[in-house]
Amino acid sequence: MYRERLVATEVSTDNGRLLRHLLLEYHDFRRHKAAHPLLPDTIEVADWQAQRLKTTHLDLYQHSGYHTGLEFLLSDLYAPSAMTGRDDNIDRVFPKMVKWLPDHLLGTLAGLVELNLITQQLDLELAEQLHEAEIPASNLTAAQYCEAFRQSQQLLLRERQLALIEDVGLQLDRYVRNRTLGWLLSMSRAPAEMAGLADLHGFMHRGYTAFRAMDNVESLIERLVSREQRVMNNILAGHPEPFRLPADF
Repeated sequence: MYRERLVATEVSTDNGRLLRHLLLEYHDFRRHKAAHPLLPDTIEVADWQAQRLKTTHLDLYQHSGYHTGLEFLLSDLYAPSAMTGRDDNIDRVFPKMVKWLPDHLLGTLAGLVELNLITQQLDLELAEQLHEAEIPASNLTAAQYCEAFRQSQQLLLRERQLALIEDVGLQLDRYVRNRTLGWLLSMSRAPAEMAGLADLHGFMHRGYTAFRAMDNVESLIERLVSREQRVMNNILAGHPEPFRLPADF
């Protein structure tokens, strides 16, 4: 991996420094997680939560105007075990990113990195809670998940996760409305593959395509965040069916 390149790169803006700090933190966490004895359990927890999200928001997932975006969310933004190549690519091109990208875009990328980092930290922490309670992550029930969730003591981090989903999602929507970005992504596919950056380019192109295809990203993000806030409140309150939401919610 490319930790030394991150450390050695000079940055001149607050967003650049924030992005480097988060990339270094994420880099170190990935190494810690890869060597962790509960890595398989963490992947099981992530898979369980991805399926739970799909079930909770099934109406949105099946909606033709939102399906592509939610599929991207669950398969790309919430698939940490499959994104090693993409994450290495980001570390590798960081010097060029801080040199050529607009500063506000560096801030958006910092939010994406932080969201991914927090999500994976919470998954690992839940896996540790389950292991301590001698609950197998491979056969997890909703009640067991909720109990581990309440025991985790990570409310502030989970609130931050929801805030990042809202903030980063709305920022990304503004970027993809620029048709020039789509043209650049199409034109840069072959050079990216030649440079060994196919994973990163594919991720960016899928994200661009998914967000462009959605009807109303602002409405989707608002509904997702408000629903997940309700789910979290239900879990913390010990609601018997925390993932069941009103039909009109």
